[in-house]
Amino acid sequence: MARPSIGMVAGEPSGDLLAASVVEALHARAPQFALTGIGGPKMQAHGFEAWYPMQKLAVNGYADVLMHLPELLQIRRAVRERWLAERPAAFVGVDAPDFNFSLEHALRAGGIPTVHFIGPSLWAWRGERINKIREAVSRILVVFPFEEQIYRDAGVPVTYVGHPLARTIAHTPDRAAARARLGAASGARVLALMPGSRAGEVRHLAPRFLAAAKLLQIRDPALELWAPMANAEREREFLAHASAVGGLKNLHTIVGGSHDILAACDAVLVASGTATLEAALFKRPMVISYVLPRLSWWIMRRQAYLPWVGLPNILCRDTLVPELLQDDATPRALADAAWKALTDEAGARRLEARFGALHDDLVRDTPALASQAILEVAGHG
Repeated sequence: MARPSIGMVAGEPSGDLLAASVVEALHARAPQFALTGIGGPKMQAHGFEAWYPMQKLAVNGYADVLMHLPELLQIRRAVRERWLAERPAAFVGVDAPDFNFSLEHALRAGGIPTVHFIGPSLWAWRGERINKIREAVSRILVVFPFEEQIYRDAGVPVTYVGHPLARTIAHTPDRAAARARLGAASGARVLALMPGSRAGEVRHLAPRFLAAAKLLQIRDPALELWAPMANAEREREFLAHASAVGGLKNLHTIVGGSHDILAACDAVLVASGTATLEAALFKRPMVISYVLPRLSWWIMRRQAYLPWVGLPNILCRDTLVPELLQDDATPRALADAAWKALTDEAGARRLEARFGALHDDLVRDTPALASQAILEVAGHG
């Protein structure tokens, strides 16, 4: 008799990070289940069996999706048919809503219970999605407290599980210890450069971030630059952009290592996304940026509901940190905003207090709550 299974799909490094502790908890609670599908190295470290490399799904913006659409459709068709044949006890889609919701809809229609972990930000844009979500999922797991009522009011079974990063990141990061681990100078200013984990993000943001860093090193020649990279391919691309900019000093890249760098730094230049929440949980001043192909930007601007794109601003309902998007994301503007983030000590203390309160709001035993909900949907709760 085949071993019972739970299918999962995580499509990018942030999803891999968020799902890893849940995979670990599922194996601890229900070791009889194989966990299979699409996931990254952090999930695999806890026994997840990956059928496809996670990078296949890591595209950003409508233009990149269109470019990779045939391969994405082929992968989704292949996993759908395999799961419809193998009949897992449940399927869990981890973020990646454009890929996962269609997959969840097909699997649920085929009699397989479905869970979506991390509700999409429909409260920021594309609110009409909630009708599709109601059809696609047996239960949705949300990571922000205000989301629970939104889904409950829409008739979608929902469980608030807290944000897994809030448990794994210390409330008071040890900057000195992190700098010692990295080998960063104890007295130097340190700027983290986080242009994203997708190839398109690095292509659009890295040249701007690096040009801004070059301007900053005119103001402070001792400024250290540290950039965590999602994988070796992103690192090669980033370093190629650094070479094209030229003249940068004290530039360090690490594959992985984002938490050490966030703990060690004084400020962050960061792509909009999960990394902005990580920076907030580390209580660091930041400048949020994002640049998309023109078509993608035009579509997203027409669908936006909120005045912010960065999670720290959205969750605190306030413009706590600057957002420089699309044409506003010039090297000079990024450098000026980053210099203020690096040098405004009173502002850093105010952010630390606001981000500390946010951290408290998001702490729950996420792996336990999420794994229990998944097993309930799978009929083993």
